[in-house]
Amino acid sequence: MEDKENQPHNSQPGNGTGTAVTGAGTAHDGRTAAGEQAQTLTTRQGHPVTDNQNSRTVGNRGPVTLENYQLLEKISHFDRERIPERVVHARGAGAHGVFTAYGTVGGESIEKYTRAKLFNTKGKETPVFVRFSSVIHGGHSPETLRDPRGFAVKFYTEDGNWDLVGNNLKVFFIRDALKFPDMVHSLKPDPVTNRQDGGRIFDFMSNTPESVHMLTFLFSPWGIPANYRQMEGSGVNTYKWVNKEGEAQLIKYHWVPKQGVKNLTQPEADAIQATNFNHATQDLYDAIEAGNFPEWEFQVQMMPDGEHPELDFDPLDDTKIWPEDQFPMLPVGKMVLNRNPENYFAEVEQVAFGTGVLVDGLDFSDDKMLQGRTFSYSDTQRYRVGTNYLQLPINAPKKHVATNQRDGQMTFHVDTAPNQNPHVNYEPSSLNGLTESSKAGKDHEPMYNAPLIRQKISRHGEVDFAQAGARWRKHDEREKTDLINNLTDALSAATTEIQNRMVELFTKCDSDYGQRLRQSLDKAAKNPSPATSRYMGRRVTNGQNGQATTGAAVSQPEMASQEK
Repeated sequence: MEDKENQPHNSQPGNGTGTAVTGAGTAHDGRTAAGEQAQTLTTRQGHPVTDNQNSRTVGNRGPVTLENYQLLEKISHFDRERIPERVVHARGAGAHGVFTAYGTVGGESIEKYTRAKLFNTKGKETPVFVRFSSVIHGGHSPETLRDPRGFAVKFYTEDGNWDLVGNNLKVFFIRDALKFPDMVHSLKPDPVTNRQDGGRIFDFMSNTPESVHMLTFLFSPWGIPANYRQMEGSGVNTYKWVNKEGEAQLIKYHWVPKQGVKNLTQPEADAIQATNFNHATQDLYDAIEAGNFPEWEFQVQMMPDGEHPELDFDPLDDTKIWPEDQFPMLPVGKMVLNRNPENYFAEVEQVAFGTGVLVDGLDFSDDKMLQGRTFSYSDTQRYRVGTNYLQLPINAPKKHVATNQRDGQMTFHVDTAPNQNPHVNYEPSSLNGLTESSKAGKDHEPMYNAPLIRQKISRHGEVDFAQAGARWRKHDEREKTDLINNLTDALSAATTEIQNRMVELFTKCDSDYGQRLRQSLDKAAKNPSPATSRYMGRRVTNGQNGQATTGAAVSQPEMASQEK
């Protein structure tokens, strides 16, 4: 009898029997459950995936629940895809510094809104370590490549560490962490060719309409900061502040460089890369070494906790910006970087951040991306650096630590307290073990009355294009031209169907935006050239039969002149 169980997957038709299985089974087992086809997505456990777009949440705004097995399996596997380099944010530079609090926010005492001690006194200083990074590209990639930039700050506060893990851009591609591995996979090199491919990137993005806002930033000069000193930072996600009464405010965090903001067009980046692929690391190190310490003002946007149905966007949606005319930027402190690392590996490479690392007075919102990141980031660090990564000097809080955690690989010391009974590594105990702390204020107790479901947030659809259109109109002509050229380069590697879908999405943002991209793509199809957007190897066009064909080489400056 023919051994169908061991045939390749694509040679076995979906039988949809759903019957109990026998036999050993292999990675290419062709048996399917009822309703499945050969290309039906499943988990590693073989469970058919009926919704790969939305985490399971309490109501469509969140919060995310811990029993999301699909999310946990998907994210935890993603966290372990690289050894030992970070899966994302691999290329980085860092520096030590100090954060100084103003003690106020919007002219009021900051204690009205948060009981976090690092903010509460004018002039209070908190040591910090900052790691800047690129997101998608590898550890030795040029710093001129188009990519979001990480802006992660570790505050060593009197109440323990606070990690604010953000990017240079204020928005993101997606709003549900379930899609994070998919997004990164589309941006990473093709698993077969090991080359980044605009066709793959825009295949994903064209099926993810909320990405258009981020793309309008990323493919403009904002996608290539000139250096780290002249780069904005943003927490991207929505957080909460909590005061002593347990009352909460929704918060967005921002770093504003006092050196001003400077970005690069693609030709400017190409010129730098021709002679230096470490330019941003060099610039940061040399500036601090020379005593030209970079500074950022720390600003926040606030709104009362709640759903805010009066807004046309959801304040928990990280693909959206909070308009500054409605929610002004309020200064709360400043940061100065004044000391370079003594050893790159020990500090910059081994520093480990996590969005779940908050101190009292700071809290999570129900932002779906934030909740997924909160699991993912620290899970990644335990895998990448080790179970005891918090015992490394760069990660250890600058205060007393006493835990009941023991053992694990590379244990350096035991977190026992003075005079603690060493036999007791549990709590509660009446044998001189560790005890709980008193509370600094009332607990914040958000209320939920919603079904546990898998759905998109309610405010999506046309609203996803409005802010991207506003961003397009805010770009100056130089930025618009660079944006269109870079999108053309990247989209030239995509099929005609994907190109048309992206043009349609950008047209929904702004008719001029879509029209200019359509015209540029049409010209590129008649006169193809190598892509320079750094998201694929060579520009390609689509032949009459829909097959990709490689075009003749034309430099970007020549292409730009032809488009005028």
